[in-house]
Order: sequence, then structure tokens, then C-alpha cells
Amino acid sequence: MTITVSIIVLGIIGIIAAVLLFAAAKKFYVYEDPRIGEIEELLPGANCGGCGFSGCHAFAVECANASSMDGLNCTGVNSEGMKKIADIVGLAPVASQRHVAVVRCSASCENRDPRNHYDGVRSCAIENALYQGESDCIYGCLGCGDCVKACPFEAITIIPGEALPKVDFNKCTGCGKCVETCPRHLCELVPYNPPTPVVWVACANRDRGPIAMKECGVACIGCTKCRKVCPNEAPEITSFLARIDQTKCTACGDCIAACPRHSIVSSSPIKTHLQQQ
Repeated sequence: MTITVSIIVLGIIGIIAAVLLFAAAKKFYVYEDPRIGEIEELLPGANCGGCGFSGCHAFAVECANASSMDGLNCTGVNSEGMKKIADIVGLAPVASQRHVAVVRCSASCENRDPRNHYDGVRSCAIENALYQGESDCIYGCLGCGDCVKACPFEAITIIPGEALPKVDFNKCTGCGKCVETCPRHLCELVPYNPPTPVVWVACANRDRGPIAMKECGVACIGCTKCRKVCPNEAPEITSFLARIDQTKCTACGDCIAACPRHSIVSSSPIKTHLQQQ
């Protein structure tokens, strides 16, 4: 008899609880546009924030409520994927410029002379806060891999034996996480239009030429030779350091051939006009 009563009481409690939960679910139900879920299925789910929103769900909500796709672009989705998203919300797709990250340092171990050795937690942020680094250059890469850990797409790796990060342009989406993470601001987003290679100055040293040459074997010394040979005047010299204006650069590669310090690099080999001569 006791068992029977217990079963009946528990059954009644269960029914009452189910009714209350059903009523609460109906009362507090929040409608969500089904297109949001469809859009999220096309997104990488990395929540990298490269789109300017807090995550993939927030981006999907914005797309579903938008009246135009202008300014809406997921860095982790290609143009075909963005077209599918535009089709879901019934809007015209808007072409966007793809960006990739480059590292403004090419000082491998053979090009920098270590003056000390740091024995502690391997972190660029910690080392940068504590001291200038193992070499005399206070601008170069510390090589601890904070950018590697920050990249949600595994597009950055540390080159073995060189203590330098390398960006895989096939994986890089230009989300900007590495840019935010690097304490020395060596990661930079640049436009990428394959198969045209990207050309950039892989150096951030702003010391005068003689000092920079002592600090690093591939440091830019601001000699202006790159600017003199460039037909578009893309290299700009400021504080003894050259930088490439990507809006002017045509990837002719003449600056690479003219640089006596080999500070200017490209994402793929370029047969320059100067080399042909």
C-alpha cells in the first residue's frame, strides 16, 4: 500500500511539474528567426570577432535583421559562403576585400645576437613587460608564440630553429586576433588578392641605421633605396623605417631586389624588373 501511494504521489507531482514547465515555456517563449540557425551553420564557429561582433551568433542575428549586407562580412567565410548567407536573408551580396596577417620581423636566430637568456614562463606579453628581450633589438619578435595561441584558425606556426612566427595565408582569415595579442604590434593586416603576392617590410626597428645594423642583420636602416626604385612610390620612410603603402604597391618586387638589408619580403617569389636587367 505504501509503495502504491508513493507512486501515485510522485506521478501527481510529475504531472503538476510538467504542466508548470509547459506553461512557463509558453509564457516566456522567445521567437528566433529560423534563418539565424541556417546562417550559423555556414559560419566557422570560432567566435573570433573579426566581423566586429561578439561572436558568430551575434553576426548571424545581425545578418538576419539587416536591410543591406554592406559592412557585414565574416573573415572566416569565403565569397561563396557570404553569397549563400545573402541568399538566405534575401539581400544582394557585397564584395569585400580579403585581408591576411603579416609579421613585421624577419630576424631569425642567425640574424640576431642573443645577449641574455630568459628563464621563466614563455610568454611574449610577460617578457615584453619585464625586459627588452634576449637581443639588443627592442622592437623585434620575442618568439614565444602568443600569436600562435591566439589564432583560432591555426594559421600561425613558429618556424623551428628560427623562433619566428609564420602565417599560412591559406588558413589566415584576417580576424585580427594576432594583431590584438602581439605586445610589440608586429602583426599587421594587409589586403590580399591572390595570386598577386603581398610585399611588406619585415622589420619594425626605428633606431638609426648604424645602431640598427648592430642590433640585427636584417634590420631596415631607412636608406630610401626601396623608394627610389619603386615606380609607384609605395615605400614610405618614417623614423628610419620603411613601410609599404599597400594601396600603391603593385608587387613588382623592385624594392625587394634593391634593399641592401633584405628587410623587404613577399608572400611568394617575384621575378623583379631589376633582376631581369
